[in-house]
Amino acid sequence: MVNIYFDIDKNAVKSGKSVTFYDLISKNYGNKVNNAAICKLKGQYFELSNLVTDSGEIEIIEFNTELGMKIYTRTLQFIFIKVALDLFPQAKIKIEHSISKGLFGEICKETPLNESDIKLIKEKMKELIERDVPINSIRMLKEDAIKIFKEYNMEDKVKLLEYSDFKDVRIYELEGRQDYFYGPMAYSTGIIKAFDLMYYEPGFILRSPEKDNLHVLPEYKEQRKLSNVFLETERWLSILDIGEVGTLNEKLSSHEAQNLILTSEALHEKKIANIADQIATKKEVKIVLIAGPSSSGKTTFANRLGIQLRVNGLVPIPLSLDDYFIERKNTPRDENGDYDFESIYALDLDLVNKALISLMNGEEVEVPTYNFKTGEREWNGKKIKLPSNGVLILEGIHGLNPILTSSVPQEKIFKVYISALTQLNLDNHNRISTTDVRKVRRIVRDSLSRGHDAEATLKMWPSIKRGEKNNIFVYQNKADAMFNSTLVYELSLLKPYALKELNKINKNSSVYEEAVRLKSILIFFKEVDMCYVPTNSILREFIGGSCFYQY
Repeated sequence: MVNIYFDIDKNAVKSGKSVTFYDLISKNYGNKVNNAAICKLKGQYFELSNLVTDSGEIEIIEFNTELGMKIYTRTLQFIFIKVALDLFPQAKIKIEHSISKGLFGEICKETPLNESDIKLIKEKMKELIERDVPINSIRMLKEDAIKIFKEYNMEDKVKLLEYSDFKDVRIYELEGRQDYFYGPMAYSTGIIKAFDLMYYEPGFILRSPEKDNLHVLPEYKEQRKLSNVFLETERWLSILDIGEVGTLNEKLSSHEAQNLILTSEALHEKKIANIADQIATKKEVKIVLIAGPSSSGKTTFANRLGIQLRVNGLVPIPLSLDDYFIERKNTPRDENGDYDFESIYALDLDLVNKALISLMNGEEVEVPTYNFKTGEREWNGKKIKLPSNGVLILEGIHGLNPILTSSVPQEKIFKVYISALTQLNLDNHNRISTTDVRKVRRIVRDSLSRGHDAEATLKMWPSIKRGEKNNIFVYQNKADAMFNSTLVYELSLLKPYALKELNKINKNSSVYEEAVRLKSILIFFKEVDMCYVPTNSILREFIGGSCFYQY
C-alpha cells in the first residue's frame, strides 16, 4: 500500500482540466504506476482512468493484494475474450469455473477447439499485452448497452441487463471490442506480468499468477475428479435448461419456480443416493468421512446420506468429532498466539483412533461430550456400538486428512468431499466465485441462528479461508466421492436475507467494499419464495425450517 496526499485545484475541475489517478501516480511514482490496480479516496474506490475530483489522502492498492488480483484476473479475461473474438468472430466464449488455480472455459465455434487454436490465441494475447493498450471505461444507459450486445448476438448479457433494475451501466472497451464486467478493470493491457493459456478438452484453462509473486505461475496440478464434478453440473444445468442468471430470472418470471426447485433438489437426492450405493457395494467400508469448507451444508448432507444408507440396508451411526477436542488449555496456538481450533492437533487423535478401532471390532464404546463453555471433555455415560451392518458417519473439516484415522485400515474408509463447487454465472464472461456463494450462505445463517451480523462474518472470513486452505483444500483430491452442494436457485432465495444484513454495514467499516461487491452480485437475481423449498434441502440449513438442523 502506498499513500499520497493530493490537494485538488477546484478551478481545474470546473474547467474540465483535472488530472486522472493514473496521471497523478505516474507523475509522483513513474513506472510504479504499473503496479497500481485501483485507488481509494475517502472510502471510495476509483479506477486509474477516473478523474480526481476531490482532495485527500489517496491509497494506492497494488496488484499483490486480494482486490488487486481480482482486477488482474478480470483484465486478463478481457484480453483473452478480445483476442479470441477477433480470431473467431462468430464464436461464443464461456468462462465457466475455477480449476487448478486457473479458469476453465469453452469456445463454441463452427469447428471444435484444438491446441493450434489455443496456441494462436496465446501468441496474439502476448502481442496485445506487449503493446500496453489502454482499456477505456464508458458509462452509458442500460438500453444502449443492450443494443450493443444484441449486435454482438450475446443474448446472455441482454437477458442479464433486461432483468436488472439499474438505469445505466459501465462498459469496457479495448480496441473496439466492448464488454460488460461487474468489477473494476486495470488501466491497460501492459499490467499483465505472467499468464498461461492451455488446451483442456473440450475447452481451455486460463492461468494467472498468485498475488505473492506476479511474475511466476504456480505449479499446475491435474484435478480430474473436480473436472468430472463440473461436467456433472453442466449436465444438471442442461436438464434445467438454464445457462446463466438471465435464463434463471426468465424462468422465475414465468412461474416455473416450483418445478425448477423440485427438479434441482431431485438432482441432489439422486447424487446422494448414488454415493450411498457406492458405499453399500464396498462391503468392507465401516467408516464414512465427510469433509468440506465452511457453509458447504455438511450437516444436512450427512443426514440425507444416512437415510440413503438405510435404504441400502445399512445402519448409519453418527459420531461427532467436535466431542474429541483436547482440553482448551492444551490447544495449539496460531502465529498470533491465539487458540487454533482448526488445527488437526486440536483433536485428541489417539482417542479418536482408539474409539474407531474398538467400534469396528464390535465393542461398545463410551463417547465423550465436549463442553464448549468450560473447554473440557466430559464423560456422561453415553455409549455406542456398531452393529454388523452399521457404518460410522464422521463429519468435520479434517475428514480427508490421513492423520485423523492413521490407525484405521484404509479399505474400511470411504471419504466424501462436499462443497459449493460450482455456481451459475452472471453471464458467459462473468463468473461468480463459489467462495462468494459460501460467504452469502454464512452471512444468512450467522444472522438468523448465531447472533452474528454480516460485518462480523466478513471480518472473520480471512481466518476461515486460511483454515480451509491448510486443512481442507489440500486433501480434496483424496476423496472417493465429491458432492456439489450448490443449488441453481440459491442466490435468488438467499438474496433478501443477505441484502438486509449487508445494508447494515456502514462506509467506515473495513469490510464495507466487500459488502458492496457482494450486493453488486445479488442485485442481478430475481427473488424466489422460500415456501417452495423442501424441509430437507441443504438451503434449509441456512434459512431455517430444516428437518435436520435445529437453530
